[in-house]
Amino acid sequence: MLRIRKFGAIDIGSNAIRLLVANVIEEENKEPKFKKSSLVRVPVRLGQDVFMNGEISKINIDRMTKAMKSYRLLMDVHGVEMYMACATSAMRDAKNGAAVVERIKKKADINIEIIDGKREAEIIASTDLHNVIEKEKDYLYVDVGGGSTELTIFSSGKIKTSRSFQIGTVRLLNEMITNDDWKEVEKWIKRNTKDLKRLSLIGSGGNINKLHKMSGTAIGEPLSFIYLNAQYQFLQSLTYEQRISELGLNPDRADVIIPATRIYLSACKWSGAQKIFVPKIGLADGIIKTLFFESSKKLQKGTNILNV
Repeated sequence: MLRIRKFGAIDIGSNAIRLLVANVIEEENKEPKFKKSSLVRVPVRLGQDVFMNGEISKINIDRMTKAMKSYRLLMDVHGVEMYMACATSAMRDAKNGAAVVERIKKKADINIEIIDGKREAEIIASTDLHNVIEKEKDYLYVDVGGGSTELTIFSSGKIKTSRSFQIGTVRLLNEMITNDDWKEVEKWIKRNTKDLKRLSLIGSGGNINKLHKMSGTAIGEPLSFIYLNAQYQFLQSLTYEQRISELGLNPDRADVIIPATRIYLSACKWSGAQKIFVPKIGLADGIIKTLFFESSKKLQKGTNILNV
């Protein structure tokens, strides 16, 4: 018997707000299949406000409210049975974060959960990586966002450790990262990868996805450290306007792609990784999986399931 269920994931990041609607296809005695139905992204750069001024501006609160109202309508049209809205680094740091959450609940009927870096790393790590991870190899998973970077070590097919760092593309653009911040990340990576052999990087986030697409590399094939380093030098040689007009990058991607590439390159250098796999997964995908498995547990217990 075939059963199709729909779930929604809202990722409120420092650089953009995304809605992912996914179908989960269930068949008896088979692993569930997760298929993207719709993805909407709006470039509301909350981090620009928060990291510079400590709170979200009235303009961006209004933009965010409109985005969330539209997401509520889209989820209703799609027939989403459950959703989860998670806010990360910018909302964590915003002095008016709680007030914004309350406003969104009142105006858009969406509950937002502000998650800490550890929870964010856990959700991201729950994504479907079996097509990438080989049990006899080791991996450093790097998810680069606007306000933070989540790092997870996989060894023998299992999570060894994870950590969230306050280094992100929007913070870097605004020159808010110190040498001590970089040294802390370097120290953590070196300490946790020093005994691992044949280590590769797994990169997630909009910027590494774009870099992989720009490379023309086949889906599933990794980028090389050499290519990424050359691309970094090339991107730096172009002006912001050239990156938009000549490379076709969106305005909100054309600036953050350089600091993002720097983070991935640094992670490669400190871990000794020469390959970067790009499976096109992230927080929103992890939210979908989390929702599905939590709802399945509740169904087995006979608990009523409501939208979270």
